[in-house]
Amino acid sequence: ATGCAMPPTPTAIEAAVTSDQTPLLSVRDLKVSFTLDEGLVRAVDGTSFDVMPGQVLGVVGESGCGKSVTMRAILQLVERPGRITGGEIRFRRRDGGEPVDLARLSPRGAEMRDIRGGEIALIPRGLAFKVALPDGMSRGYVCENYGAAFRLPELGPIGSNGLANARDFQAPVAAFEEPAGDYEIVKKFGSRLWRNTQQGTPFNVVAWHGNLAPLKYDTANFMVIGSISFDHPDPSIFTVLTSPSDTPGTANCDFVIFPPRWLVAEDTFRPPWYHRNLMSEFMGLVTGQYDAKPEGFKPGGASLHNCMVPHGPDTDAFDKASHAALAPHKLDDTLAFMLESRYRLVPTAYAMQGSSLDPAYAQCWQGLQDHFKKATP
Repeated sequence: ATGCAMPPTPTAIEAAVTSDQTPLLSVRDLKVSFTLDEGLVRAVDGTSFDVMPGQVLGVVGESGCGKSVTMRAILQLVERPGRITGGEIRFRRRDGGEPVDLARLSPRGAEMRDIRGGEIALIPRGLAFKVALPDGMSRGYVCENYGAAFRLPELGPIGSNGLANARDFQAPVAAFEEPAGDYEIVKKFGSRLWRNTQQGTPFNVVAWHGNLAPLKYDTANFMVIGSISFDHPDPSIFTVLTSPSDTPGTANCDFVIFPPRWLVAEDTFRPPWYHRNLMSEFMGLVTGQYDAKPEGFKPGGASLHNCMVPHGPDTDAFDKASHAALAPHKLDDTLAFMLESRYRLVPTAYAMQGSSLDPAYAQCWQGLQDHFKKATP
């Protein structure tokens, strides 16, 4: 299918060109094709549009017209055998430099990974900080830890190296900011938010001494460990950071990621198993697809399976994995995460009453069949 309602009218393009604003994203004559046994499928054929600073652009078209493929092409997440065959995707970086053509970047290269994101920040208690976004409001995932400080997990028989390595966590250098007018200071104390204004900057500390510092970590540096024979190892092997409790095996909070990795286990149902356990599981998806719910879980979304609530792959994922040839398979261009806690998590009224709630979420398992049958003589 081609363009559908996606190409802007000439008037829209002319308005963008004559405006004093520079597009954050400029797509011109984008083409994406899939080479199949049946022949060449042109999923996107000549799409053009601009996204301006502060603008929300809606893309409208019939099912199958190429909307999703266009968005995946912008992030260089088109799955093989698809590929970008023409056009430009010019993206203006936050540093104000020359726009970069995303269509020319390697999907797995460092520059493309940096544009997609995938870094986490670890901020100790009591630290003054600000979040400065170059393009207006944004959304993200935040975990507020009330227990022991996050640390690297014990590696046990893995040995001295593996998973998240200490050398890949980066701490900032000391710096200070010149006073620049009024500041609004927001603090949390006693589970309530308090605010005040002050004339000088709070960022006036030129050095510090202590045992905690803010850190950032690029999840692309996580060394994944998995089964190279059969069956699943415990998902704890995906733990980046843990906030331990007084009971081994039941953490106050574990931060776990599911990054790109190879699946090679034989005689094994490869997606995550069906299970229930003591730990409550809050999941989010940063980019790509999650193998247990490839269609029902989108980037920016979240799911919650509380203590002892059974869950696992949806019907489509079960059917596909049950009939797949168990050849080596690369799960690529994906980043999901999980926050696990021994405590029951209670959603807010906003989460339970908001328009983003999926009230039919449990329907994804309704098609599962009972495959346990007595053997016939």
